Amino acid sequence: VIDLEDATVLEQQVRRMLEDPRARTLSTNFVGQWLELRKLDEAVPYQRLFPNFDDNLRTAFRQETELLFDTILREDRPLGELLTADYTFVNERLARHYGIDGVYGDRFRRVSVDGPRRGLLGHGSILTVTSYPNRTSPVLRGVWILTNLLGTPPPEPPPDVPTLPETGVDGKALSMRDRMVQHRASPACSACHALMDPLGLPLENFDAVGAWRTRSESGDAIDASGALPGFPEFNGVEGLRGVLLHRIDAFYRTVTENMLTYALGRGVDAGDMPAIRAILREAAESDYRAQALILAVVRSLPFQMKQAAVSGALTASGAAQ
Repeated sequence: VIDLEDATVLEQQVRRMLEDPRARTLSTNFVGQWLELRKLDEAVPYQRLFPNFDDNLRTAFRQETELLFDTILREDRPLGELLTADYTFVNERLARHYGIDGVYGDRFRRVSVDGPRRGLLGHGSILTVTSYPNRTSPVLRGVWILTNLLGTPPPEPPPDVPTLPETGVDGKALSMRDRMVQHRASPACSACHALMDPLGLPLENFDAVGAWRTRSESGDAIDASGALPGFPEFNGVEGLRGVLLHRIDAFYRTVTENMLTYALGRGVDAGDMPAIRAILREAAESDYRAQALILAVVRSLPFQMKQAAVSGALTASGAAQ
């Protein structure tokens, strides 16, 4: 009989389970839920504009992100590496899409990356699910960062939001940045866009399927700069990454809330906040390593209460039989 009330035994059992190959389902299911990778199945980029996108690339996108999280989990690495990892996982199809040489065959292998491709912000999976079928969307990308990385989702848009203007008064096609500037001119839109747009525009060097580019859909050179209150102006995905690292505590809290949501099978609420703070304090002692966070979730009061309720229900069911 395993005594799970013994803290040492509980830790041993949790780590043993995480080493089991079947723990891969934690990576695939959790990442799909937290990072919205399940939306990849719904992504249908216009074939005329993105002829290289197909189901093989869609599958490779998903597998790259799942393998990154799974590696950080199995190697018990700090969760901040999800933003900064100087490595990723590609097969030949994905490597060709990213412009990485020397990778052949369908097998995924670990490769070094630098600059724009480091961490989740350079993953085709994220960049595709935050785009429209025909173009990128700084708004969708900004909302995704606010919601899934910083845990501060913006309010719902007001009704009858006007579409982005495509041309200026002279009839010339507008760049994405100029379209957003005109859109923000509406008082009803300006407050939220002041937060969303500066987080999405630095990702404009990635097209709607995550390929690198230097010119936008309109043919203009891309301006990937951003600015937020309290931050100096930053540029491109690397500057954006620096902003997120400056707010790394918000990132850790967001990962924790999503992991507890996954563990409990329900959303967290105000009553769970003391437990979330306790989980964060415990995980901080181990530099927010992945397994330390999961162990802290398992030890948390909401999870323990759930397990007790499940055990009680099973006992009652057995007695009734």
